[in-house]
Amino acid sequence: MKTLNLEQKKELSDYLSNFVSDNKKNKINEIVLNRTRHLTVVLEDIFQSQNASAVLRTCDCFGIQDVHIIENRYLYELNPDVELGSAKWLSINKYNSNENNTQVALSKLKKQGYKIIATTPHRNDLLISDLEINDKIALVFGTEKDGLSEIAMQNADAYVKIPMYGFTESFNISVSAAMSIFYLSEKIRNSAIKWQLTEEEMFEIKINWFSNVIRMSDKILKDFFERKAWDL
Repeated sequence: MKTLNLEQKKELSDYLSNFVSDNKKNKINEIVLNRTRHLTVVLEDIFQSQNASAVLRTCDCFGIQDVHIIENRYLYELNPDVELGSAKWLSINKYNSNENNTQVALSKLKKQGYKIIATTPHRNDLLISDLEINDKIALVFGTEKDGLSEIAMQNADAYVKIPMYGFTESFNISVSAAMSIFYLSEKIRNSAIKWQLTEEEMFEIKINWFSNVIRMSDKILKDFFERKAWDL
């Protein structure tokens, strides 16, 4: 998207809202209020499409706006029968153009103020219920087969686990993500933390959402910018 200031983003969002039904517009305006970037999800080399897609669906259901996808050895593929269109409501960031995509992704998140939390058994691990939520959290998941890479482990600020009481040693990645995201998102929302999006972020996201549901949105956007002739 072109670089817009807050007032321009608001104007564009309001303009696009005229091209959707009142029901859809009201739904978008309601849901964006519950989106958060205080918690984000990072997926490293998840190669099973049903699991990858289930995590996206979980993120959308619990209001997690950003998902970061690291592709070192495996491409991240979606299963439309599982994700059910959830991907179009999320801000998906892919890292696949470097030799060490994990380092690039986690370094970027740290610069944005996130604590890197590895979801893996470790000698210094915490129960997820004991994790502090004052700082922004980037929850990192790896594959069931190999777990997280050594680089991800070295960059982690903390390690968390979900308590288990049976013979099986681990949860399916989609189950682990669902339980972790549910617990932390509820804890964050019930706290005094300012977890909501900024006004500017809300308008940015609404512009994307409106664009995703409007037919021929590219043409509508092109006409809008040509008519405005903003100095961008």
